[in-house]
Amino acid sequence: MPPSTYLTPRLADLSVSERPQERLESLGAQSLSDTELIAMILRSGSKGRNVLSVASEILRAGGSLNGLLNWSDAEFRNIKGIGKVKALQLLTIIEICRRVRDRSPSKEPILDSPDLVFQHMQTHSDSLQVEKFWTLSLNRKNRLLRRTEVSSGTASNSLVHPREVFREAIRQGASAVICVHNHPSGDPAPSAADIKVTRQLRESAKIIGIDLLDHVICGSQQHDPRQQGYYSFQEAGLL
Repeated sequence: MPPSTYLTPRLADLSVSERPQERLESLGAQSLSDTELIAMILRSGSKGRNVLSVASEILRAGGSLNGLLNWSDAEFRNIKGIGKVKALQLLTIIEICRRVRDRSPSKEPILDSPDLVFQHMQTHSDSLQVEKFWTLSLNRKNRLLRRTEVSSGTASNSLVHPREVFREAIRQGASAVICVHNHPSGDPAPSAADIKVTRQLRESAKIIGIDLLDHVICGSQQHDPRQQGYYSFQEAGLL
């Protein structure tokens, strides 16, 4: 393709010091910008656009690398130059980053109050358009062993069964669990269904022998009449 019809300079037309791979080889990964790191994953651009331009658009649309952690396959493919294979490559890298972050010992908090649970879950529940339900498996000191997404529902509800809630807790040898789900509306007040499922989980916990410490509903402070942003069944005396 003649240079005059190329919308952005080809990597071959850039100086060696501006090419991500050469910079990586000579200076190390820590020297690369966020855009260059994404470019190294993509490896190539699209018709009329070099890989740095495509990577820059992804980062601009996501706002930051952290902003990309909740992106879906469809959101990546909305970027011109990102097809099925590249979208799956990006999703794979993001999932690796999530797992490293979630399993890092330094990131395992002690969750012994509903406000700490809410703070811990905010990054996972904020801005979600559907309900999700998580099990937080804890050791005897209430330190988090594992956070497991049990279900992802529609914009109005998330179906959950006790066996799914406690399965990972049993596998982890947990002493206790805290259940968490979000309300996309932002109002954390429990519905009749929330109360019913909490009662079911309470009875199942007694049979299994794993303490159900709390069920926390995450919302937002601006939509919560109490301005807490969350609802705790334990605080409400319903556990």
